[in-house]
Amino acid sequence: MPVGLMTLEIQIPYAHSLKEKRAVLQKLQSRLRVRFNVATAELDHQDVWQRTTVGIVSISNSQSLIDSTLRQALGEAEAILGYDVDHYTVEYL
Repeated sequence: MPVGLMTLEIQIPYAHSLKEKRAVLQKLQSRLRVRFNVATAELDHQDVWQRTTVGIVSISNSQSLIDSTLRQALGEAEAILGYDVDHYTVEYL
């Protein structure tokens, strides 16, 4: 049973407090959970205002389904954040 993990490196240059950063993250995470049924978590840089790392995990019986789901989730993240998504990686376990 394959597991897909996508890690997003995100820059939020317009956030001037942790509260603003967490509002952006809350919007992103809730939308991804509802639309794509994936698990999300902030993985790194919790105490930094303008930078974060978000992990998105999907599990299925088909790697092609996971790949499709993660690509759609990346597209949604880019639609929400624009050019704030700095870098991403995808791993299969």
